[in-house]
Amino acid sequence: MGPRVAVRAVIVRGGRLLIVNAYPGDQSDLWCAPGGGVERGRSLPENLMREVHEETGIAIRVGAPCLVNEFHDPESGFHQVDVYFRAQVVAMPKGDDWTDPEGVVTRRRWVTESALRALRFKPDSLPDVAFGTGGLLYDPLEEIVR
Repeated sequence: MGPRVAVRAVIVRGGRLLIVNAYPGDQSDLWCAPGGGVERGRSLPENLMREVHEETGIAIRVGAPCLVNEFHDPESGFHQVDVYFRAQVVAMPKGDDWTDPEGVVTRRRWVTESALRALRFKPDSLPDVAFGTGGLLYDPLEEIVR
């Protein structure tokens, strides 16, 4: 079986990046960009719009790819390739009335670059991608972090 493919959104609004908890509840203090696994038969942008809405209640418009990131777990053999896209908010949920149907994302927040750098997050290149001016980046294979 090959690597799992996932999509993630880099959404910067008012100088702040949207991040979500990477594991359900309080299992970990690790943060990441919203997104998730790709369903067959749907484009990467369609999958990303669905995932971001499920995890945050936010409707987005998907822009250009900005990062390809790989990670793996040498013990289990798990390997994932994440394709990150720049995205813009189209509609925000009213209030804080949202629930991830899969129960993975339980927290979301908007952070400045300095606030992000003070947290534990993945991938390592996330601040540079979100707040930098560069084009498409590749973040090489790294071990999974919990």
